[in-house]
Amino acid sequence: MLGCMARRFEYKVIQLREGLIGGKLSGDKLEKILNGEAGDGWQLKTITSADVKGRLGPGGVEGLLVTFERPVA
Repeated sequence: MLGCMARRFEYKVIQLREGLIGGKLSGDKLEKILNGEAGDGWQLKTITSADVKGRLGPGGVEGLLVTFERPVA
């Protein structure tokens, strides 16, 4: 093991769909969300396209799952 301790991380997942961010998802809106999370110490890990369940009705809408990670102190 060479005397190294394994780093531990915590994760945060945000579901984004058009209705949650006030209209069409734009680069500017996504950038604002990413910078806001970065300000709290979160680093972007992945962005995945997914069907995100809506509040009303059985169907889903296209959206994004945005996963962040940061080291646990």
